Amino acid sequence: MAMAVNCATSSSLMITKPSQTSFSFSPSRKTPFLGFSFAASSKPSVQLNRVSKICCQEKEALVPATQQWMFDDLTGPDVWNKTWYPKAADHINTSKTWYVVDATDKILGRLASTIAIHIRGKNLGTFTPSVDMGAFVIVVNAEKVAVSGKKRTQKLYRRHSGRPGGMKVETFDQLQKRIPERIIEHAVRGMLPKGRLGRSLFNHLKVYTGPDHPHAAQKPVELPIRDKRIQKQT
Repeated sequence: MAMAVNCATSSSLMITKPSQTSFSFSPSRKTPFLGFSFAASSKPSVQLNRVSKICCQEKEALVPATQQWMFDDLTGPDVWNKTWYPKAADHINTSKTWYVVDATDKILGRLASTIAIHIRGKNLGTFTPSVDMGAFVIVVNAEKVAVSGKKRTQKLYRRHSGRPGGMKVETFDQLQKRIPERIIEHAVRGMLPKGRLGRSLFNHLKVYTGPDHPHAAQKPVELPIRDKRIQKQT
């Protein structure tokens, strides 16, 4: 591709003397818009006249024969941008995979991170940060999830009613006896994006107490777990 462009820009600084015919000032005359009088001066005035001249040699651009195919059909696929981005048909909820995992004696944090990876879709080669590409995850036996160390009595969960003095604090053991599903939901929610994408992804998590769940029609498969330390050592 060959194109010759010759551009030139010039600026001129001119010093001129005041013209007697162009401006005539008298001490008794006042300009109507300024409200004060001008006195005639014999000093030369400095005027900056900038004249920009751009001279370009117009010549048709020459396209090599090996690249002519890019300009023949502009209504076809985008040959310039080869970056793949998922379309709406690539992340339909009805075609997503459903997983099921038993939380019995599994460490809470390691289980939540594995669930968040599959809900987010980070295990897929088509993972896109701004698109819901993940799967649905069902958790059963949520009341039997385990924690390490002294977290059963030292880990605290706080909630607030919104009124002055409405802060409620309870330990892991107390919340597990009251609402065991909330423990796993709280852990997974913190590992998802913050915003409307994260709120949409959180709906992919289904937590139940006991071994039964109402999603047999979705034909869930066992959640693949690669972390060997996820199971509590007895």
